[in-house]
Amino acid sequence: MMRIDAAVKRETFYITASVLIFSVLMQAVFLIVGFWDVTVLFGNLYGAFLAVFNFFLLGLTVQKAVTKEEKEAKNLIKLSQTGRMLGLLVLAIVGVYLPCFHFLAVLLPLLFPRIAIMFRPLFDKKTSGEKEGENV
Repeated sequence: MMRIDAAVKRETFYITASVLIFSVLMQAVFLIVGFWDVTVLFGNLYGAFLAVFNFFLLGLTVQKAVTKEEKEAKNLIKLSQTGRMLGLLVLAIVGVYLPCFHFLAVLLPLLFPRIAIMFRPLFDKKTSGEKEGENV
């Protein structure tokens, strides 16, 4: 069994926390505009799980790829990307068509990791500045 690297755990935790925050905001928007019902909650939980699990699988793939030769690593990354996207597409379609899920609440959380990744440099600068100050 492959041991999960600390970086994969840390980044997955960051993505999970970000998806949770964006999910709460999405729930609030649905509530404010008057479209909230239990299908929004279930769809959000389903979509958020898919998004975080997809990111975790990406992290595991990258962790495994760094131990391979360059060509083998590229092939592994490409194969993983194709498989994860195909799986995500199928599971998202299932979520959209099941009546227990609101279709937007399933699809929007799939974008949340990308948004969180865009904001990540802001947090890295803050924490690296704090670390520099501690070392002085």
